Amino acid sequence: MAGDPILLTTNLARYRAFYYCNSVAFVASLVAIVLVQKEKLVKHHALEAAMILVLFGLIGAYAAGSCRDVNKSIYAMALAGAVLIYVVIHIVFFTLDHKDKKDDAREDLLLEKRRKRLLLFAILAATITYQAGLTPPGGFLLQDDKLGRHHAGDPVLLDNYPRRYNAFFYCNSISFMLSIALIILLVNPNLYRPAIRSNALSVCTAVGLLCLMGAYATGSTQHLKTSIYIIVLAVVVLLVAAGLLLVFLLKRHGNSKKNPPSAPIKQKDQKGERKKHARRKYLMLLGILVASVAYQAGLKPPGGTWQSGDSGYEAGNPVMHDNRRPRYLVFFYSNSISFVASIVVIIMLLPQWLRKEQQGEWEKWSLRVMNWTIRLDLFALLGAYAAGSNRGWKTSMYVVALIIAVLGYFVIHMKISTCLERRRKKRDAEA
Repeated sequence: MAGDPILLTTNLARYRAFYYCNSVAFVASLVAIVLVQKEKLVKHHALEAAMILVLFGLIGAYAAGSCRDVNKSIYAMALAGAVLIYVVIHIVFFTLDHKDKKDDAREDLLLEKRRKRLLLFAILAATITYQAGLTPPGGFLLQDDKLGRHHAGDPVLLDNYPRRYNAFFYCNSISFMLSIALIILLVNPNLYRPAIRSNALSVCTAVGLLCLMGAYATGSTQHLKTSIYIIVLAVVVLLVAAGLLLVFLLKRHGNSKKNPPSAPIKQKDQKGERKKHARRKYLMLLGILVASVAYQAGLKPPGGTWQSGDSGYEAGNPVMHDNRRPRYLVFFYSNSISFVASIVVIIMLLPQWLRKEQQGEWEKWSLRVMNWTIRLDLFALLGAYAAGSNRGWKTSMYVVALIIAVLGYFVIHMKISTCLERRRKKRDAEA
């Protein structure tokens, strides 16, 4: 009947597996929200048990709903186990000589801050990859093909370009399973403390980000040349970041030769540490949010995609790509720049590999670079919105004018505030 899920008709067992796993995850998440309000239940670790049930429900729902092949479902579920095994091996090899310091409040505080940043990334990455896996780019076939190879409900991208679809599927699945494994590990302090110290979770996060970029490159377009452009764009941004890092290291090395340290470096001011942590947290939040919306917009472009080739266009291609190509190109590349810049900012916020005496100058310098990158990121996002949210250049110019008006308002407000502050200080001085 109209309105019934296609998967319910074509593969009843798979639909039931997806439906009940997804329902268990949803209900358990609602129960977890209720458990947070009860302090007694939190003390008995009922909340952690509910969260684990949620995560395993999501894994089962993703494996059943993201593909139509049993082998692929098994591979998708095996990825989560592989990630957990890697983290255990990494911890064993990189913490052999580590000795825990008793009552080290500063180290515990730093670990907790890094845990929150990693958890923030893992939650949002799991959200967007789960949705992208269940509703892949290009949409689904509405009816069986003439040769009988693919059926209604199969992804259009799989029908047109099987290799490209497989690349998207596995990149997206790896990122999803990495995120789920990160959340599982970050729930237990006995697991996440050695994992964070050994940088095992940072490695997993970096791999998840690279896979997310690979999924974007393969899923946001059906043309190989455009995917290469996205990869080249990502490489260029990463090389620029690496070049800036090299300049910093060379400058630091030169200064250390001219002015060798004569006395031990004092402990950083706690107030300055709090400010730097707040800036890192805000940058991470902005980077993750922009990467999330840009990833979804790239895989689900404005105007939708052609669902069949009957109209003379290739099924799975964006409608705006064929109807309004210049506008689509402005949207696509603005969105891609925003996505890549966000991923680079998140990657730059992950490592904690410098020695303590070098971290102060590096953090101050790198935060400035990331601030400018986030600004580029947001302006590119505004360009993508102006190009993709409507189909007339006149309306796009209205959006641009609105942006200029808002920026002008902030400038005027700052000028007025500065003048009033100066007058107040002058009156106080005279008094």
